[in-house]
Amino acid sequence: MSEETQESKTQDMETSASLTEEAAEDFSKETIDKLIRNHVYGSMAVGLVPIPMVDFIGVTAIQINMVRKIAKLYDIPFSRETAKNIIISLVGGTVPAVTSYPIASAVKAIPVVGFSLGAVSMPVVSGASTYAVGKVFYRHFASGGTFLTFDVEKAKAYYADMFQKGNNVSQTLQPHPA
Repeated sequence: MSEETQESKTQDMETSASLTEEAAEDFSKETIDKLIRNHVYGSMAVGLVPIPMVDFIGVTAIQINMVRKIAKLYDIPFSRETAKNIIISLVGGTVPAVTSYPIASAVKAIPVVGFSLGAVSMPVVSGASTYAVGKVFYRHFASGGTFLTFDVEKAKAYYADMFQKGNNVSQTLQPHPA
């Protein structure tokens, strides 16, 4: 076999490997986007629960499950307690979430109008937060991070950006009265 032929085959193999990696990354991103979207739907549904703070607990459980599934895709060992602590620190330490979650949930306690107001706001806030948590963990794990290397302080700005984007996404997913 000539040197040119060998070099050509090597380049073809490298190109093929590169295309395979790109396809795997695209598939992985598509898979994760679908996973996040499905959990956003679940969070929005739980946001409709008429009992204050039960919705918050349910959404946190959905977010932990989503993070577990994202970690599994990246072969990262999962710890429920670690994930829960990171999520609570991330969500609780970010201004939009700190004000939105408790207010949207507590509004449901107001007699007569509370459920209606909560039914409008809590699903959007729940969906936005779940979207942001999913995007933060996706970015962290995709860049080679683990639960042990997660830095909540560094993730807060990205979480806030994704919360705003998730807010827009959730509003488009929410059914509007005719």
